[in-house]
Amino acid sequence: MQDHRVNSRRERHLVLEEAAHRERFSVVAPGRVNLIGEHTDYNDGLVLPMAIEPHIRLDVAARADRWMVLSTDRARTPEVWIDLERSLMAADHAGSWAAYPCGVVAGLTRLGWEIPGCHVRISATLPAGAGLSSSAALEVGMATAVESLCGVRLEPEEKALLCQRAEHEFAGVPCGIMDQFAVTFGTAGHAILLDCRTRSMRHVPLAAEAVAVLVIQSGVKHSLADGEYAKRRAECQSAARLLGVASLRDLDASQWHRLAQSLPDVERRRSRHVVTEHARTLAFVAALESRDWRAAGECMYGSHASLRHDYEVSCAELDEIVELSREIDGVFGCRMTGGGFGGCAVALVDAGQTGRILDEFRGRYRRTTGIDPTMFLTRAAPGASLVS
Repeated sequence: MQDHRVNSRRERHLVLEEAAHRERFSVVAPGRVNLIGEHTDYNDGLVLPMAIEPHIRLDVAARADRWMVLSTDRARTPEVWIDLERSLMAADHAGSWAAYPCGVVAGLTRLGWEIPGCHVRISATLPAGAGLSSSAALEVGMATAVESLCGVRLEPEEKALLCQRAEHEFAGVPCGIMDQFAVTFGTAGHAILLDCRTRSMRHVPLAAEAVAVLVIQSGVKHSLADGEYAKRRAECQSAARLLGVASLRDLDASQWHRLAQSLPDVERRRSRHVVTEHARTLAFVAALESRDWRAAGECMYGSHASLRHDYEVSCAELDEIVELSREIDGVFGCRMTGGGFGGCAVALVDAGQTGRILDEFRGRYRRTTGIDPTMFLTRAAPGASLVS
């Protein structure tokens, strides 16, 4: 590993002089919604996320000592104190919301950064547990705040990867790179076509005058740390090993059909999802670029069916949202988004009919379930940034 210590590599960092001399500043880090390409990131595949307008905000104030105080009104433990004079361990805040920012702090101190004392007040318009990457927003937001405190900046890709490692080591979630990259590299008006093997990216414009992105919360709290996510990842690794490839990304549909009959049932279904989802992601991007909204929508419906039946990460509430969407004029497509087991669905809708679509969605879901769903429209937003 290269040496990233501040003193020896200061020439590679941008000194944020203005921020470094402020005693108070704020950082905003967006959530993300994945339009298509689900559970393909840790299989080296393609994903198409976009940063969204709901966000986490970190209000930072300097302290004279070497303590970092994290506070929020969104958790049972509203305040956490971190001694910056000692090394942080993953066990220090295991199972707590503080594991995410602590993992980032630990990663930056390993690089030789001397982080000054501060108070970080965390608030959010982004719901937690909804599958909208509140954890990645908190991680990237914390890294951005510490950059400003220290007066240096990591390369954006380096920052995203450090935040991913923090989630692996401190939160115990073996996530891919999609969430942290989306929060770091988000661009207004664009989704990001990310190749998770090469880390190459292409920004794909969304025709906001023609289509809108609607996010519908299922009301089922989503968690990746309960073991099912890691289990799916292990099943994909098992399938790749049995098929003799380094990753399921290495197979196209014809190769998979030729080889898949040798697989046990679970590995066959998991790998079928990954291979077909990779193809759907490319087809979805092509449909967006040709403004064929109905073709894009069919890709979304195909993705949800695969996630429901082959990958088994949906739930009854998400399935109900997707089925209801088919009955509403002006909805082009809908699918669960995020890791699954709850969370949200995302729909591509006619931008000229959003008011009626929202009303109809709400009414139909209330009549079917008795639940008044939480929904919001969002534009593609910029990535994490210093705002004051």
